[in-house]
Amino acid sequence: MKKFTSVSDVKNLQEIIKKALQIKENPLLEPSKGKGKTIGLVFLNSSLRTRLSSQIAAQNLGLNILTLNAAQEAWNLEFADGAVMNGDTVEHIKDAIEVLNQYCDIIAVRCFAGMKSKEDDVNESILSQFEQHAKVPVISLESATRHPLQSLADCITITENWKEEHKPKVVLTWAPHIKPIAHAVGNSFAEWMQEMDVELVIANPEGYDLDKNFTKDIEVIHNQDVALKNADFIYVKNWSSFDDYATMPEVKENWMLTNEKLASTNQGKVMHCLPVRRNVELSDEVMDGENSIIYQQAKNRIFSAQAVFSEILDGLNSK
Repeated sequence: MKKFTSVSDVKNLQEIIKKALQIKENPLLEPSKGKGKTIGLVFLNSSLRTRLSSQIAAQNLGLNILTLNAAQEAWNLEFADGAVMNGDTVEHIKDAIEVLNQYCDIIAVRCFAGMKSKEDDVNESILSQFEQHAKVPVISLESATRHPLQSLADCITITENWKEEHKPKVVLTWAPHIKPIAHAVGNSFAEWMQEMDVELVIANPEGYDLDKNFTKDIEVIHNQDVALKNADFIYVKNWSSFDDYATMPEVKENWMLTNEKLASTNQGKVMHCLPVRRNVELSDEVMDGENSIIYQQAKNRIFSAQAVFSEILDGLNSK
């Protein structure tokens, strides 16, 4: 594996899921694999699970870890090509990446959608610069359009919790929120589930359809109750409008997930990437109930990261 920014970078999804589950059984399976090598974790945005799980995964492999909270601790970065830097920005992203090339064997970066320019976000204006200028493997810790390490953890979690012979019905359901939220988790989950042996349905209100480049031909239902019927897994997540970019069209129906809504499912297991706004996106009774596998999902972030880091190291060590 030369980089990791989407499911297309994974040669065999089932194999990497299997590897992650083996790592979960023994996290110190390869304690010296990263010896003498350094991973730079660059955060342009806030993080809890991604930051900590990546650090644990790297430690388990013996990697040296440099963590940079770039938005708070680095110079103000300039991202525009040809910029005349006579304002607040002090360092161009090209120069920062070139320095990271000198210090790191792997660069992992977290860069959210700006939610201002649809064109900039769809074209990954920040991540694309890391891919263009980095001379070492680049790993996405979430970008404007995708969250691949989260999605791999989601695949691991579903695999762990499904032992039946028939395909599980998986519902990605929109949830309410107090502010416009980016599309990365929803896009990524839809993309990865299309590589899994599942029946995927997306439920969201009118005006909230995700980018067709990610959802392809997945059935989209604008009635949550209809979509939830007989579901085996329910993935709860908010996102803003894609067509009327970053807006929040009015929704009159109640889309918060409750135990009453779960009654029509097949004892559906509830998932969420976290952080979650309790009693807005889903109720306390669901979050803390026996159907919730949300914390298991969060723990699996360690093993998704470790499996990916291990694959990247395989490529580096073979040179």
